[in-house]
This record gives sequence, C-alpha cells and structure tokens, in this order.
Amino acid sequence: MILREFFILVAAFAAFASAVAAYLAAFHGEAALKEILSTAFAAVIGLYVGRYIERRLIRGR
Repeated sequence: MILREFFILVAAFAAFASAVAAYLAAFHGEAALKEILSTAFAAVIGLYVGRYIERRLIRGR
C-alpha cells in the first residue's frame, strides 16, 4: 500500500513537472527550475488534498 502511494507521488510529480516545463519552454522561452519544481509540488499537494476529500465523501463524512 505504501509502495503504491509512493509510486503515485513520484509519477504525479514527474508528470506535473514535465507539463510545467513544456508549457514554460513553449510559451515563455525559458524554464526556471525553481518555478517548475514549486508548481509541480503545489499540484501534487492539490492532488493529494483532492484524493483525501474524495475518500471522505465516499465514506459519507
């Protein structure tokens, strides 16, 4: 179970980081590592908050 959550965390972070890097490179011409990592981190936190809320709603709490 913990290994699955770790895999989801790593995969989500990699996906968000690559998407942000591609966006910044395509539309702004440069991609700062700090912006990529901070945006990907915020997106992963939002993903986990959404999963937590979804699980609580399924249980009826």
